[in-house]
Parts: sequence; C-alpha cells; structure tokens
Amino acid sequence: MTPGAMRVAVVGGGPGGLYAAALLARQGHTVEVWERNAPDDTFGFGVVLSDETLGGIERADTVVHTALSAEFVRWDDVDIVHRGRLLTSGGHGFAAVGRRRLLEILHERCAGLGVRLRFRSEAPAVAELAASYDLVVAADGVHSAIREAGAAHYGPTLTGGRCRYIWLAADFAFDAFRFEIAETEHGVMQLHAYPYSADASTVIVEMRDEVWRAAGFDLCDEDEAAARCAKIFSEALRGRPLHGNRSTWTQFRTVVNERWSHENVVLLGDAAHTAHFSIGSGTKLAVEDALALAEAVGAAPGDVPAALAAYEAARRPAVASTQRAAAASRQWFEEIAGYVDQPARQFAFNLLTRSRRVTHDNLRLRDARFTRAVEKDFGCPDGTPAMFTPFTLRGLTLRNRVVVSPMDMYSAQEGVPGDFHLVHLGARALGGPGLVMTEMVCVSAEGRITPGCAGLYTQEQAAAWKRIADFVHTSAPGTALGVQLGHAGRKGSTRVMWEGMDDPLPEDNWPLVAASALPYRPGVSALPRALGRHDMDALRSEFAAAAVRAADAGFDLLELHCAHGYLLSGFLSPLTNHRDDEYGGSLENRLRFPLEVFDAVRAVWPEDRPMTVRLSATDWAPGGTSPEESVRIAAAFAARGADAIDVSTGQVVADEAPEYGRSYQTPYADRIRGALGVPVIAVGAISSWDDVNSLLLAGRADLCALGRPHLYDPHWTLHAAAEQSYEGPGAPWPAPYRAGSRPPPTGRG
Repeated sequence: MTPGAMRVAVVGGGPGGLYAAALLARQGHTVEVWERNAPDDTFGFGVVLSDETLGGIERADTVVHTALSAEFVRWDDVDIVHRGRLLTSGGHGFAAVGRRRLLEILHERCAGLGVRLRFRSEAPAVAELAASYDLVVAADGVHSAIREAGAAHYGPTLTGGRCRYIWLAADFAFDAFRFEIAETEHGVMQLHAYPYSADASTVIVEMRDEVWRAAGFDLCDEDEAAARCAKIFSEALRGRPLHGNRSTWTQFRTVVNERWSHENVVLLGDAAHTAHFSIGSGTKLAVEDALALAEAVGAAPGDVPAALAAYEAARRPAVASTQRAAAASRQWFEEIAGYVDQPARQFAFNLLTRSRRVTHDNLRLRDARFTRAVEKDFGCPDGTPAMFTPFTLRGLTLRNRVVVSPMDMYSAQEGVPGDFHLVHLGARALGGPGLVMTEMVCVSAEGRITPGCAGLYTQEQAAAWKRIADFVHTSAPGTALGVQLGHAGRKGSTRVMWEGMDDPLPEDNWPLVAASALPYRPGVSALPRALGRHDMDALRSEFAAAAVRAADAGFDLLELHCAHGYLLSGFLSPLTNHRDDEYGGSLENRLRFPLEVFDAVRAVWPEDRPMTVRLSATDWAPGGTSPEESVRIAAAFAARGADAIDVSTGQVVADEAPEYGRSYQTPYADRIRGALGVPVIAVGAISSWDDVNSLLLAGRADLCALGRPHLYDPHWTLHAAAEQSYEGPGAPWPAPYRAGSRPPPTGRG
C-alpha cells in the first residue's frame, strides 16, 4: 500500500467529483464515489474549458487529456448580432466538449484506476462518512446537502440573479460563439450559443424575470418553452428546432462560502462557489478545484488539515477573481435593455469587455481590425487612445478624459491651503490630466471634517486658492482645475485620517449638524443637531458665498458634494434622513434641500463654467439608497442644470458592506449614463490606462477619475501616453519636462 494512502469518499459524480476521484486514485488512495443519478443522466449539453485548464489536465493526467483532445470542438470567433447586424470578433480561443462525453471519459478513467463508482446511490450522512473515511470531498453541486448540513462551519451565502435562463440544444454546430438579442413586446431576450460537437450546439436563452413572466414562459412546459425559444430566434437557428434535457427555467444562484473545509470534509466545485455561465463554465472551476486539491494532498501525505488549508489558500484568489468577473458579466446581462440602443459596434465592444477580463488592449491583440473600427466610431484620430480625446462641458473643453479625483489631504491651516496644496495640486496638473479636482473644500469652519480640512469661507482662503489656480493655469496650460464644495455634517469634528479616521477629536470639538439627529458611529461619534429651517437658509447662503469665492479664485469647474454621508448626502439617504417634515420621507422630499443648495450655487456660478454633482449611488447597506433611486436622484440634478454626475458609492453609514473589486463602482455610473444620457464621471479602483480606454469605448463613462494612482505617480497621465506611444495634444509634456518624455538611453558612454 502506498505510504500515506487514505480512504477517500467523494459525494457527487459530476466532472469535478469524478476528476478529483481519478487524480486521488492515481496517488494511491482508495476512492469511492456516490452519485444519486444513473451514469448517463446529466443536465445541460456542452462544457467549455479554457486552454489554461486543459494545460493543467495535461500536466496532471495525460490519459484524460488525450481522450479529451480527440473530442474537443475549437473555434476563435464571437458573433454578435445587434438589430440584424452581424459583427464578428476573432482571436478568442474556445474549446468545448459534450458534457455526457466528458462524463464517459472520466467514468472510464476512474474505473481504470480502481475507483468504486456507486450510481443511483444516496451517500451516507456526512457524519458517518467523516467517521469512516480519511477525507470526504463534497462535490454535490449548488444545492449541496453537505454544505447545508454544515452551514455553521462553512458560512454559505447564496444570492439570486434577476434573470431566468434555460439550457437547450440545437442539432447543428454553430461556427462561432453566437450572441443575439431579440427585442420583443415583452422585453429583451438574449441567446448564448456555442458548438460542442460536430453536429450539436448548446443554446441558452436568458431574460429578466419580469420579461419571462410577461411572455408567459412561467406557464410553459419544457417542450413548449423550447418551441417558443426556437421561434423567437429562428434566424439564428436557421429554422431548426431546439430540444431540452430535463431543461427548466432557472435563476442563477451565486454561492460564496466563508470556509471550504471543516475537519476532514472539503467542498469542491459548485458546492463551494459558483460563477455565472456567461464567462465560462462551472465545470472549468470544478476541474481546477480537483487539480488543486490533488496537488495539495500529494504535497502533504497523510496530513489532511494541512492539505485542505493549502488547497483553499491556493484556490481562493483565483476563484474570487473569477466570481468578481462573473458578477460583472451577470449584471451586464441583467441590465442589457439599457445597452441595446448603443451603436452596433459599441454594443459589441461593450459585451466583449463586460467582465473586465477582456479589455481594450487585450482585444486589440486578439482582433486589431475590430478594435480599430470601434476606436474610429468613438472618434479617435489614428493612433489616439480614447482617453486622450477631448470632452466638452459647457464652455470648458478638457483636453483628455482623465480626472484627478478629489482626495482629502488634511493639511490646511485654519482652512487655508498652503505650500503643500500648491505642490500637491500643481504636480498633478503638470502630470497631464484633463481635470484636477481639489479635495472637499468646506463652506464653513463647522463644516470641516477635521481641523486640517481646507475651506472657502474667508477671503484669506480664497486668496490662497487663487494662488494655486494661477499656478495651474500658467504652468500647466490646458489642465483645468475644479473645486469640490461640501459640508461634513455629522461626519465632522474628527481627527485627521492618519491619527484615527472618523474618530472624534479629543478636544476643541465643534457642534455637528445633520439632516437628522443620528450619530455616524453610534456610541463613538458625537450626536448632531437636526437642521431647522433657519439653519438650512444659512447653509444655503454659505454654499453660495463659497461658490462666488471659487469663481473669483479662477476655478474652471465646481462640483457639489452630495455623497459619502456628508451633509447633503445625509438628506438623500433614507438611512440618515428620518425627518417628518417636507424634507424627509419620500425621495422627492429628501431631494428638496440638496436641490435648493444646487440652485443657489448654480445661480452665482458663471454660466459658461460647468457644475457637476458627486453622488453615492448605493449605501451598501439594507434599506439605503438603491441603484434605481440613484438614477432618479441624478435625473433631478440633471434637470436643474448639472452638467455631469460624478458617481461614487457608500461611506454613508458606518456598517456598510461594500463589494470591492476592480472598477467596482463603474456599473453605477454606467447605469445612470444609460438611463439618462447625462455625462458621467466613473470612479473607484480604476488603476490602469487600459481600464480607462475600455470604459470610454464601451460607453460606460465619459470621464474617469483616479485617486490613488495619482498619489503613487503624479505624472500618471503622461506616463500612460508614453506607454501607448502617444505624443499628441491630449497629453503634452510641459516644456521643462520634455527631455524626460522618453526613457533615458542605456549603456556606457
């Protein structure tokens, strides 16, 4: 017997469970598999695997890889049909195989390695398995009984999607991955189709739940649903029928677990995690889990706890990344009705880059011709990246689409910006962006967040800001300077960030005001006083007076801060506005005071200079501002004259639960832009010029604001131009810096 050999029980005979069984048996372990269904019972039709996954299979087991290689159907193109127009993008690289054939290959491999396969058999209770076997692998799917039995240990969260979808099949092979929309009287429906053998294709039909119900699909049996879908997409299907395989309409469920193992039991595949079908297959993830689990077990002979810890540590980062991409893709398809009016090529580019795994630069490598056409449609002159095209708001034309995001520096003295601000903002302006924004500049001493916050409530402060504006306009001509006006509200009178963010000052505190008498951090923050009518009149005047000073100081753009839980944001959110007068209750009432302030500022701000509004599009907390409400809020400001909406999220309540990730706030900007047609500024974990170009070309944003990247590199924009070999007017190097616009020569001299 092999040293360290174990008895292993695998619950679930899908591809992940079977492949884990085969790999563990190859290591000399005794493996038994329980599968409740018959050997040839399976749902769905085709399975897509990536080259990366196939490479892992080849390294781990050439027998399975050789068998799969003989079966795979491969293709490179994606066909996207938009309102009858077919667009093709190449260079993508897909491989698919029939799910049933995949199972047959794995059955044969398991049998050849001595794995005992128990079909039509319910597994014993997990406690019994855990006591009888050294390792228990729970590969029992999205509805995992083992996971639910041990929910206290695994900490599962299951979240439903907003669409219904059904797996069907066609009796011919598409020659590309095909995506098509149908705009019906009930709403938008979409088709995802791909070949999995020489004469068959998987066809998935998806639509929002309300569209599904309106179309009467909730009343259809499997055959009727297949027939109706075939009729709706008859052109794509060449008039051929669709058929099912125990096919039912399903709402996708995202599964996330805090932990994947408990003692000697480990979750694998859909039992541990799911990722929306639109970015690949759950089979791919499950097979990669099996590879990682076998590797971890092999590296720690006989030490199950160490092996399971290593397995989870190895797989979690990749799975988390996949789930973030899958969530972005799922949400894109859920909101597809907002994209169908885009021009066909932009729609196709938007679809291809929806998950952020395929980007503009990546797509250019895959299909340069298609990408050049997208750039041309956008209005990019030859060789000009989208980010370096100009953009106009009122009388202000920005030379490029890059914005230095507002970032609190907490370095003012009595509200007066000093040399630090001159160097900080001046350096960023010299770095080439189209627009540099100040930190939140407070309209009163009591409106500051910290004693280090800058203000515009005295002439001394205004004069200091004029010095900075003059420097930017003289030394960085072409860079605009914007001011963000705000009032901290209940989040004021706190320490500077590096001494304890949101912690109250130990002394010399000032009184706080807010929409309602609710502390930001109960038991920690001071209790604010609810504003009365006289207070609101005074605050409105303070905002207007600050705007006049900002205009005189020479700022090119003014942004009203209505986000992040500060005073005006506190009126907008139902979590922070509990008023029972005309300024509380309905959204229209909660909007009333922020709109009054906006009107007062717009009335004194020069007509030819643009004014924007920053919003928190979600509070990341139950009962808070919803994405749908944020569209209505943005619409109200746009109707009053806001030239653009700067779309942020959160920081409204202390117990928020943000869903962080790359470009994680951009879907909210995208939603507002699509719904209203108003220009938007996207913010939030945008870090690369590739992301900026991708967002712009997809029509998800008009401007992109970056904060931390500009702290790391004040010349981020100029360096982005150099890295893209761009030397045009959208990113000119200041004359004194031109000698450094190219890398210095190397070698001895």
